[in-house]
Amino acid sequence: MNIKRSIVLRVRIVFILIALVTTAIPLRIAKIQFEQGDKWREKAQTINFQYREVPATRGNIYAGDGSLLATSLPFYRVALDPTMSKNSTFEEGIDSLAQLLSGFYKDKSAKAYKRMITDARLDKKRYIVLNRRQIGYQDMQKMSQWPIFREGRLGGGVLFEKVEKRYRPFNSLASRTVGFINEDEYGAGIEYSFNNYLKGKDGKALFQRLAGGSWKPVFDAEDIKPEDGYDVITTLDVNIQDVAETALLRQLEARDAAFGSVIVMEVKTGKIKAIANLQKNKSGRGYGENYNFAIGDQGNTEPGSTFKLFSMLTLLEENKISLDEKVDTGNGAQRFYNQIMRDAKNGGYGTLTIREAFEKSSNVAISKLVDEHFGSSPSKFMGYLEKVGLNEPFDFQLAGEGKPFFKKPGEKDWYGTSLPWISIGYESKLNPIHTLALYNAVANDGKMVKPYLVQAIVKGNTIEKEYGTEIIRKQIASEKTIKQLQELLEGVVVRGTAKNISDAEYSIAGKTGTAQKLENGQYTKRYYTSFAGYFPADRPKYSMIVVIDSPSGFAAYGGDVSAPVFKEIADKIYALDLELNPNSQAQIASAQPNAALPYVRAGKAEEIHQIFEKLGIKASPTQPEEWVKVVANDNKIDWRINESDPNTVPDVSGLPLRDALFILENKGIRVNYQGKGLVKSQSLIPGSKLEPNTTINLELG
Repeated sequence: MNIKRSIVLRVRIVFILIALVTTAIPLRIAKIQFEQGDKWREKAQTINFQYREVPATRGNIYAGDGSLLATSLPFYRVALDPTMSKNSTFEEGIDSLAQLLSGFYKDKSAKAYKRMITDARLDKKRYIVLNRRQIGYQDMQKMSQWPIFREGRLGGGVLFEKVEKRYRPFNSLASRTVGFINEDEYGAGIEYSFNNYLKGKDGKALFQRLAGGSWKPVFDAEDIKPEDGYDVITTLDVNIQDVAETALLRQLEARDAAFGSVIVMEVKTGKIKAIANLQKNKSGRGYGENYNFAIGDQGNTEPGSTFKLFSMLTLLEENKISLDEKVDTGNGAQRFYNQIMRDAKNGGYGTLTIREAFEKSSNVAISKLVDEHFGSSPSKFMGYLEKVGLNEPFDFQLAGEGKPFFKKPGEKDWYGTSLPWISIGYESKLNPIHTLALYNAVANDGKMVKPYLVQAIVKGNTIEKEYGTEIIRKQIASEKTIKQLQELLEGVVVRGTAKNISDAEYSIAGKTGTAQKLENGQYTKRYYTSFAGYFPADRPKYSMIVVIDSPSGFAAYGGDVSAPVFKEIADKIYALDLELNPNSQAQIASAQPNAALPYVRAGKAEEIHQIFEKLGIKASPTQPEEWVKVVANDNKIDWRINESDPNTVPDVSGLPLRDALFILENKGIRVNYQGKGLVKSQSLIPGSKLEPNTTINLELG
């Protein structure tokens, strides 16, 4: 009996507890809903809805003539909220939409697309990606007119999610100078150095979190629109850049060199017109622009004989020497303490004038003169580095500029042999851009200007920041010294180590450089070759430096390796620049067959159209991208299309050299030419089959 009573009591207690819990649950629900509802609704909102960043459109990078070097192109990922459209709209359009999607993407059947969208709608899925493939702007515009999609974001549920990609119209041209930037905002070149301007200001928009962790944008009045980035306008000239890269690559391949650099700069302004850097790929095949040796720290190296210009400046400025004074170089070997300085020529040069010593690049002569006149006061020699402006970096516009290195008298690494070796470009480090600045100053009658690459930061028609010519030193030496240095540099090309690039058409001034490579503390038989100078020597407009590291083969000196690249680039610039080569215009005028009309034989239709429109001359219509031959017909211009099959030799007769080079080199044809003016004849017959590695000879007149 007691057991039965105990069991009944326990059952009643359990029943009462269950009844209490059952009563408490609705009370708790009511309390949460009515008393704490706002609190929990707000928490749910923060979990499922979130303001997220909307990236700004990155600014463009332009060449000096307005050519586009880098831009951000919009691409789109197509997604859909299948629950947004009305039943009537969905039923009427789903078959056609599925058919269009299948035909466009070509990855699924129309039935598969219809099933995917219909199932998502039945399951009340608010977000599905229709295809991971990104589409362009034109395709996005076309898709927006498709069934269901044409109802827009709210009526049809279509979402064109913008994804921007960086695009370079000129592909790898100036790729390291233009540079890159990654997601962590680390990179190189203009993209990295001017990122604060280019990146713009990101906006914010409300997004809804969906099943699977994806986020869908939601319209909200508090969205903050992104501010697009500023555009960067450089000083680069795409034609000169192309010429520089082509000439450098050709020599690197011919000499199987490790790397090479070219910088072309305007003498008066300091505007850089081209920077080319090519390095052998890790595979050992081909060359790529992987590092900016012209500017960066890895390009900081012993300059070799191009530094002799500085040594001559100090000697002349101190009135220690005259150019016709004699110096005995003996048998080409000179002992300085425990080391022997040698000339490149076996047996030496004997007795030379100082002018001849510089032209022949005698190590013995230059080091002997510097040691004789500055050996007791090396600080005075080294002090000229500050006077000239070579002791510190230029604070160049690209990040990563190498810092010049020079030993200092009195420090523990200064030896009795330091001064003679520094005087010929050893035991010191300079970037190509620093060496070029010195030569540019001599060309500029002693005024050293700071090299610069970016001339403006703009947005639309508004200039945010502008950069111009900056003078580093008003005068690096006296007028008399500068004139003597100019004479010496011209003599190197006329009679000295660079006489192989002397040209009767225009004059070049410059200096060769050859430095033995220091590896594991020992100088080797591998060389760092260079040529720095300017042209035309009598009215300098451009300065240039060419460096080529570790060329193979015989005669691996600056005059044999780097100077020919300088000459090739200078030739093409001279041919393209009407300011330097005014005779070409005079020739065209003298050959003009019809005085009533301008004489234009051939060219690109768009450019010729612009000229004729300015002059008010009627011309028959054609497509702007076509190359045409021009025929004068009374007071009107007629032309015929100058068609060119990609597998045949094009007809470039009548074209200016600039256009001929563009057409031929873009087909992989190597070009040799002689004369000036327009293309008078070509060695390969137009329309004949184009063979690999073809070379064509052009006669201009």
